[in-house]
Amino acid sequence: MLQPNPHIIGLTPCIHGGVNSRELIERGLNPDNMRDFSISCNPFGLPENIRASLNELPAELYPDSDSYDLVEALSGKLCVSTGNIIVCNGSTELIRLAIIAYLSRQDKSLILQPTYGDYELACRQFNTGVVYYQLNEDNNFLINVDALIKSAELHRPKAMFICNPNNPTGQYLPIEKVQRIASIFNQTLIILDEAYIAFTRNSDNALKLIDMPNVLLCRSMTKDFALAGLRLGYGLASSEIINNLKKSRPPWNVNSAAQQAGIAALMCDEYLAESTAGIFEAKQYLVDELSAMGLNVIPSQTNYFLVKVGNAAKFRETLLREGFAVRDCTSFGLRQYVRIAPRAIEDCRELIKAIKKIRTMPACKHDS
Repeated sequence: MLQPNPHIIGLTPCIHGGVNSRELIERGLNPDNMRDFSISCNPFGLPENIRASLNELPAELYPDSDSYDLVEALSGKLCVSTGNIIVCNGSTELIRLAIIAYLSRQDKSLILQPTYGDYELACRQFNTGVVYYQLNEDNNFLINVDALIKSAELHRPKAMFICNPNNPTGQYLPIEKVQRIASIFNQTLIILDEAYIAFTRNSDNALKLIDMPNVLLCRSMTKDFALAGLRLGYGLASSEIINNLKKSRPPWNVNSAAQQAGIAALMCDEYLAESTAGIFEAKQYLVDELSAMGLNVIPSQTNYFLVKVGNAAKFRETLLREGFAVRDCTSFGLRQYVRIAPRAIEDCRELIKAIKKIRTMPACKHDS
């Protein structure tokens, strides 16, 4: 019998947020009636100018492998040289390109836990080693930089993944602290994942880090502009890093629709500002209501946040039957937590009603 590489045999897919239609149908639930608080994308829908831009797609032509027009638009928007930009099929592809370009079997990556599961999965897929730095629940999962540095000095990783703000904790590490880490470990590729930076309050401008020879900044456009179905992200780094990533990139990796939507999205400043204001209004409502119920809400600097509910899997399952999806954080190693990302305020009010209802159900006690 034909066998795959040994390191592939034990791999399992990474669990993500989002409604799984098959799962719901098997439970006798209608996916169309589900209000999804498990994904952290802009809940206010596709801006009209992006929708209009998709009506004139040259679908019969191959997409530009270099995403030239989008790179030019990003360059103008960010005031960054085109040589410092690479466009990818979501930031998740960028993670894999970095591993292909810079890591080999004998190398190790340092991953802060809990965090986005695809960092580890990508490393395992390419048979590179993984070591961990564990964040502490007792201080709300904040990063202790001195302790992180000691861990990195012990393991001497070839790469370090820093999700900023971190998923699922929502905690943000100031850029001067990232700069300190990158300066100390100048032979380590620091992969700074800013997928949710657009929804982060009081964040720093990380663009100055791309002058460092060992920092790769990863960004997503799908979260900001409700483009999850198109898959679009980009990387910012020194020209040397960008050139090496391009050597690892498959042709036509970003489809024409995503490229065109990305260009249109860069003209949506007003939409992003308005929707961000609405998101944080809804977030504050949820935090206040959940806290008033006696639930422990972990402070967060971005749109999503953790809530300690006891048995997270049971809590999610019960809430699904009320027509609401939240992110069970068991896959992050947080069996007592769910992650919630706000939707429109009307949906948030209905979610709170549903949570109040299920907390009164005798058979649905979400014990610790």
